[in-house]
Amino acid sequence: MQPSQDSSGRLLLSGNEAVALAALHCGVALGTGYPGTPSTEILEGFGALGGKAQWAPNEKVAAEVALGAAFARARVICTMKHVGLNVAADVLFTMTYSGVDGGYVLIVADDPGMASSQNEQDSRRYAEAAAAPMFEPADSQEAYDLLRTAFEVSERWHLPVLFRLTTRVCHSKSPVTPRFPVGVAPGETGAPSPEFIRNIAGRVMVPGHAKPAHKRLRAKLADLQAWNEAEGPNRVERRSAVLGVITGGISYHHVREAAPDASILKLGLSYPLPMKTLRDFAASVERCVVIEENDPWLATACRAAGLTVESKDDAIFRFGELTVDRVRRILARDSSPEPVPPRGKPPELCAGCPHRSSFEVLKELDCIVSGDIGCYTLAALPPIAAMDMMIDMGAAVGMGLGLRHVLPRDQAKRVVSVIGDSTFLHGGLPGLVEMAYNPPATGHVLVILDNGTTAMTGQQEHPGTGRQLDGAATYQVSYEAMARAAGVKNVVTLNPIREKARFKELLAEALRKDELTVFIARSPCILAAGRIVAWQKERQALEAAAEETASCACGPDCACGNAPGGAKEDGLEENCNAASTDAAAGLDKAGCGDPALQS
Repeated sequence: MQPSQDSSGRLLLSGNEAVALAALHCGVALGTGYPGTPSTEILEGFGALGGKAQWAPNEKVAAEVALGAAFARARVICTMKHVGLNVAADVLFTMTYSGVDGGYVLIVADDPGMASSQNEQDSRRYAEAAAAPMFEPADSQEAYDLLRTAFEVSERWHLPVLFRLTTRVCHSKSPVTPRFPVGVAPGETGAPSPEFIRNIAGRVMVPGHAKPAHKRLRAKLADLQAWNEAEGPNRVERRSAVLGVITGGISYHHVREAAPDASILKLGLSYPLPMKTLRDFAASVERCVVIEENDPWLATACRAAGLTVESKDDAIFRFGELTVDRVRRILARDSSPEPVPPRGKPPELCAGCPHRSSFEVLKELDCIVSGDIGCYTLAALPPIAAMDMMIDMGAAVGMGLGLRHVLPRDQAKRVVSVIGDSTFLHGGLPGLVEMAYNPPATGHVLVILDNGTTAMTGQQEHPGTGRQLDGAATYQVSYEAMARAAGVKNVVTLNPIREKARFKELLAEALRKDELTVFIARSPCILAAGRIVAWQKERQALEAAAEETASCACGPDCACGNAPGGAKEDGLEENCNAASTDAAAGLDKAGCGDPALQS
């Protein structure tokens, strides 16, 4: 990250970059998370700045790793997109009971308008349901400043804190005045030194411990609410006595432009709400309007407290991001239909993408495809149109099994579950175990599309790549070994580009059998192929140097055949070259990207 800097020391940063820099300046000891737009760049940026950052297999694991570090008094961040919070919710709802000893900030990036997501859920509801304090910055400077406040709140009340960003805050750039000069190691960060102190009653959440923990949690929230009233990061801007607006996050900037004369109550800590502040503000203006994106969460809370407030027409403005024009319409009580935006060019799989070959085979065999989340979800769109369902990460296996259990035999035999490599490790492993534990009478076929990266979110690493977030070598899991360990006897690995005919033949054969079969369709993402090959060569050279004399006593020139080998990605360079050749003619003519961008 090399941000622009002016003569006064200000930086031009996106919200994600500002959070990453703030994490460094707050002395964060560990950053964990799972890639997901629009949050991905936070952890990448923190790692690039020198922070300890690592991708986890999924958000639940990331939240648990961060929690362990927070139990040791360390400051931690855990990053994910809004749907990732669903995966981490099991941790969230109980760690508010247990509390933490170090500062724990869980950064969740919502996606109003679903620019890159399968739903438009509002994470503010998680704050209330899990009883977790929630901060909402409106721009990059606030993202930088409020992260420190979030750590201070977390450490003072010993609570994990939610830090809610939205797509526009994550990706928009605005000036930031940092606490420390860029390129200089931060001075006193205020972070405590990690240390373990035993607290069984506080951390072992059996019912006998959880019942008093719940009472402590509610007392903490009451105290925190009083603090939010007295000195929380909220701001009242007095202008017109006729119109007042209650808002927060990016909506604040829309309001300032749409209604420059309006008085504004801007919330920075949106849970627990400062109800007296809200009540006094509403009473100070003739007309009070709540402006918020997505759910009417804030307006509902105000009305439940007896405040007389107006809000947007949810039949129209509940969907998508707010804009200055939409805010003007809300304030004008204009609920007329909005113009339909022109339809853009739908995204499609890259030219040379190995997923094209895989789905062409599935389509030729008239398979019923239970799909999953990744670049390959684009295969649901024309001209391939070879995916029948996609709901959440890992669901491909379970949904496919459900279809196999209930469909007539002739239809059940056509069902195939298709899942990407990173998604398989994120949420597909339990489905693999279910597949062997409760096998359908017709058997089942699972295809794991291994392109050697988490491509959809920007080619991040995962446990199947053998590389960590910073590219350092680490253990590389084997899908083949996992499938066999789960109880699947038929495991086939092939290259869907170079062995397309063989793939079709073997898949057809597997569909005829009443057995369990797992295919690993292995060919690298065309956009990452060069990098993958370079890393693989480096890895193989290191392994060869370490094992040169370990496999036999013949010496370095031995040709006895006992040399080490058999790595998962043997022949990968050849596969990469094949993919590159296939793509050379038209890579720049095809679009690639998130499947949610189809509209």
